[in-house]
Amino acid sequence: MSENQKIAEQVVEAVGGRENIVSFAHCATRLRIMVRDKELIDQKRTESIDKVKGAFFNSGQYQIIFGTGTVNRIFEEVERLGIESTSKENLKQEGKKAGNSLQRAIRTFGDVFVPIIPVLVATGLFMGLRGLLTQPQILSLFGAVPEDISPNFLLFTQILTDTAFAFLPALVAWSAFRVFGGSPVLGIVLGLMLVNPALPNAYAVAGGTAEPLTFLGFIPVVGYQGSVLPAFFIGLLGAKLEKLLRKRIPEALDLILTPFLTLLIMITLGLFAIGPVFHSLETVVLNGTTYLLGLPFGIAGLLIGFFQQIVVVTGVHHIFNFLEIQLLEKTGSNPFNAIITCAMAAQGAACLAVGLKTKNLKLKALALPSSLSAFLGITEPAIFGVNLRYMKPFIMGLVGGAVGGFLASLVQLSATGMAITVIPGTLLYMNGQLPLYILCNLTAMAVSFVLTWMFGYRDAVSEGPEELPVAETGRAPGAGAAAQASGDTAGQAAEPTKVPIFAKDRAALADAPGTLSLLSPISGTLVDLGQVPDPAFAEKQMGDGIAIQPDEGKVYAPFDAVVAHVMEKSKHAVILEHVSGVQVLIHVGIDTVALKGEGFTLNVHTGDQVKAGQLLIEFDPETIRRAGLSTVTPVIIPNGIEGVLDFSIASSGNVTAAADRIMKVNYAVANHA
Repeated sequence: MSENQKIAEQVVEAVGGRENIVSFAHCATRLRIMVRDKELIDQKRTESIDKVKGAFFNSGQYQIIFGTGTVNRIFEEVERLGIESTSKENLKQEGKKAGNSLQRAIRTFGDVFVPIIPVLVATGLFMGLRGLLTQPQILSLFGAVPEDISPNFLLFTQILTDTAFAFLPALVAWSAFRVFGGSPVLGIVLGLMLVNPALPNAYAVAGGTAEPLTFLGFIPVVGYQGSVLPAFFIGLLGAKLEKLLRKRIPEALDLILTPFLTLLIMITLGLFAIGPVFHSLETVVLNGTTYLLGLPFGIAGLLIGFFQQIVVVTGVHHIFNFLEIQLLEKTGSNPFNAIITCAMAAQGAACLAVGLKTKNLKLKALALPSSLSAFLGITEPAIFGVNLRYMKPFIMGLVGGAVGGFLASLVQLSATGMAITVIPGTLLYMNGQLPLYILCNLTAMAVSFVLTWMFGYRDAVSEGPEELPVAETGRAPGAGAAAQASGDTAGQAAEPTKVPIFAKDRAALADAPGTLSLLSPISGTLVDLGQVPDPAFAEKQMGDGIAIQPDEGKVYAPFDAVVAHVMEKSKHAVILEHVSGVQVLIHVGIDTVALKGEGFTLNVHTGDQVKAGQLLIEFDPETIRRAGLSTVTPVIIPNGIEGVLDFSIASSGNVTAAADRIMKVNYAVANHA
């Protein structure tokens, strides 16, 4: 089994099993899952899975961050498990009722604009490239001056940079029809009608070289080149009108009348009502945005640089797309991009500081790639996987973003495009601004990194969420694998323990081989581990051993031991440690962590010393069966246990608890003195 297959299975189990999954899809960085019962999700267990950079609920979906590329592979493995996937669009429809009215409205707004962003990214890059190639310093390298540039070449670059914004209403109306359930081709036509050459060009009217048409003596009509809101609302209302007409018009006439009436009614409303009203509103929004960005003393950069990543956490940051499009269309530049880039770079630097400072290998393996992802323009892994988890790094990142944004505002840094940031964003500043762009981002990163290193993170913080019980001499060998197999939460696993390690007794065993006999902890029938209905156990991902189909609901200690860890909340599993260091996991039932302790009674606690035959756990098999779960109980030696030389397992038959031997382990304790 591949690593990604294991991760996919662990994800399914962590979200409550396949029965709890309604549907799932993925985007560029996240696996997005709709679940039936949010309470069945084990958050800590999800975050402990390899390659998971964070997980959270947003927009009615449980979103698990894997990062670009990785998420595609995990998605494919989940599909191979036989769980039916769905499209991102359908998943959004399933979750559209989640959140308050403002969140739903902004989410819908984002659904319309996100699909057209790649075109605007390309346009921004074209603008940056044209700015680079027409700089006198660049031309001088080839012995040329700006006057030497061919008019035809400039015309060609104009086609590349102006087309998307000239026909922006067609793109917006198409996307709106698609989102609201209409025929996208009608949206394209309506959008093109708004920029028909027969109408006075909006840019010419704004420049005073053309006059708007006047209908009914008072309604001004112009083209809507570069406008967004008129096209958005025409698409919204047009899609709803089309669906209404299709319900009312007979099928024999639907093909003729529905598109005819939709186009006629909507372009009339668009030119004479929707267009004038929402174009005026658009102007107000643009003026407000430019006013904020124009505040003196770098105030805009300070505020936006601090709060932008907080808005990202809330999930309503797509509203910024509209503002950036408006800035580019009306002014030809985008100062907003420069500020938010500093905010993103600062979060990446805070995450990098955590990754470099921590000695926790799992956290380091998470933080360093997440910081790189942030420097490439995707901050969710750094924010949700590291910075927010420890909070102070996130705050230090906000401070760094504010400082960087403040500097960007002071030097009036402005992008030629949108939607790419940090390292890829350098392509938007090739028009002579690149040194300032690098300066602002390095300042944001330096402030964030230094503050996080000095005040925002102490390595001891990582030990709680990531580590399992630690005894006098260090971490109990193999406890991590055992606890993961048990399905317990990391929060429980982090509870302090007073487990003695039998230091003196273990020293006496040093370099002396020995044998540990395990009595059966439960009365019942032995089952081959490969027959357990859980791939994690059946494929021995967590360790080798045997399973027992119980005849009664009592678990006894199979040897003299210390309770290295017991799942205090779910009560379904216990890890025992022998004086030699050999550990054994006893896991009652499959997926029984979902019962949250119902039907279970603990008779021991972490740190207790127990004798062979002592009662550890009592459980009600009927409670497990009524929940649709298996009672089969794996008994395994977790992977990674030091000193285990080999072991033999009884193959079949009925066994009596605390009487019949089911396993024999040969071990050797190394002398570490």
